[in-house]
Amino acid sequence: MNVGVAHSEVNPNTRVMNSRGMWLTYALGVGLLHIVLLSIPFFSVPVAWTLTNVIHNLGMYVFLHAVKGTPFETPDQGKARLLTHWEQLDYGVQFTSSRKFFTISPIILYFLASFYTKYDTTHFILNTASLLSVLIPKMPQLHGITHTVNMLIFNKTAGVFFKPSRRKIYEVLGSFHFYPGKRFLHKLVLGIETSCDDTAAAVVDEAGNVLGEAIHSQTEVHLKTGGIIPPVAQQLHRENIQRIVQEALSASAVSPRELSAIATTIKPGLALSLGVGLSFSLQLVDQFKKPFIPIHHMEAHALTIRLTNKVEFPFLVLLISGGHCLLALVRGVSDFLLLGKSLDIAPGDMLDKVARRLSLIKHPECSTMSGGKAIEHLAKQGNRLHFDFQPPMQRAKNCDFSFSGLQHVIDKMIMQKEKEEGIEQGHILSSAADIAAAVQHTVACHIAKRTHRAILFCKQRGLLGQSNTVLVVSGGVASNLHIRKALEIVTNATQCTLLCPPPRLCTDNGVMIAWNGIERLRAGLGILHNTEGIRYEPKCPLGVDISKEVGEAAIKVPRLKMKI
Repeated sequence: MNVGVAHSEVNPNTRVMNSRGMWLTYALGVGLLHIVLLSIPFFSVPVAWTLTNVIHNLGMYVFLHAVKGTPFETPDQGKARLLTHWEQLDYGVQFTSSRKFFTISPIILYFLASFYTKYDTTHFILNTASLLSVLIPKMPQLHGITHTVNMLIFNKTAGVFFKPSRRKIYEVLGSFHFYPGKRFLHKLVLGIETSCDDTAAAVVDEAGNVLGEAIHSQTEVHLKTGGIIPPVAQQLHRENIQRIVQEALSASAVSPRELSAIATTIKPGLALSLGVGLSFSLQLVDQFKKPFIPIHHMEAHALTIRLTNKVEFPFLVLLISGGHCLLALVRGVSDFLLLGKSLDIAPGDMLDKVARRLSLIKHPECSTMSGGKAIEHLAKQGNRLHFDFQPPMQRAKNCDFSFSGLQHVIDKMIMQKEKEEGIEQGHILSSAADIAAAVQHTVACHIAKRTHRAILFCKQRGLLGQSNTVLVVSGGVASNLHIRKALEIVTNATQCTLLCPPPRLCTDNGVMIAWNGIERLRAGLGILHNTEGIRYEPKCPLGVDISKEVGEAAIKVPRLKMKI
């Protein structure tokens, strides 16, 4: 028997859908559900629309076509117990306003879901089956028929349209990031890097596991041409990017459909190189309907340490490479305070130019090395005390860097030594190792002093704690052990911890881009479902520039003995 309270209406279920504000509440509820699903970072727009449609239809089926009876005592001798809510609506009268509204609503939602999923086959099949599940039970011919017969007819009818193969089922599950044998909603990001002269790709999961990676280096080509020529780099990227991405995916045993997002460097870097990576990535995004995460190259370098070490925000980062040199406070995934940067060229660029001026490519031990590596290698054999180069900007009490003036001084000295030894440019000086040692040490001292001031500034302003402070050094030049030792002297004096990613992750690579994508996916930052208007940016600052404030603080740095 029914348990409840007697009601003045013979059966209140017949009129509940005609209550004041019911239709508006219903529409707002569907809209709220869709907004909640869109706000979940790892749900793409197509997935959010399909989930909205499926959840809506599931709810409608349960409440209107599955649940029978009423919560009230009714004077109809229990007839309502045998009817679903849909069959009770308007006492079974067909084509009333309420019935039309609840018939048209799922159809409208179906068309919206189909449009925003771009009529993708798997989504289309799922949305169509979901629509049929709530339309067929509404047919007047089925009014009064028991739930069992109703479901039997639905299953027979739906089976005509929807007999998915096992592969199709896996594809549908894959669109929701669910894969047999893998954890539900497991984040997988493909990272693509082409900002300069390395074509790289990698697949990384949210736990920091590098599932697969591949890289093509252009070093040998550019060594022969005496430097990076942008059109040459662009052509090499074009020739290798498809192969590199495929190798990374194959090594990871992950198909593009299983990816949660695709992350790609779009700033800063060489315009022609960035364009190749962006164009290829957007093709993948469009083909597989994946979210796109644009990556700032220097942000990726800064966050790489969180892949290899447990480092919490905030921390100080020094990024030194062939194209960049900066100091920044990292307060969050995309929250940076820029303390100082190079006012002209980067240290890696300067070391490369000095190596070319010394013709180290002709040295038997350095012929296959990049300029910076050749300087570091030869410096081990030299005596830096034979030459006295002064670090730049000694009077400037800020955290900015400068290397072009130092390079000019070194060029003049090399020219003088060539005259003294009676050799022409292009031949190797007998003092090349001593020059390399002196240059490397001067660069190390300059970088160390600016970093020392940055640490003192951050501690003075309360931006970093007095203890457990972390200095992260990354970028290609960070692999130079002499520079690392100079920075260790600074961190020991300031009670900081010096951390560097492994050498292979200091240079440009796809792993750091994929990991940056994971970080942004977790934080829900910069995830694009619409890539219209996206452009690469050859020049792009990192974070908020407070270098002027650092200079105004005019912090005096204690002298440290650089015994390396």
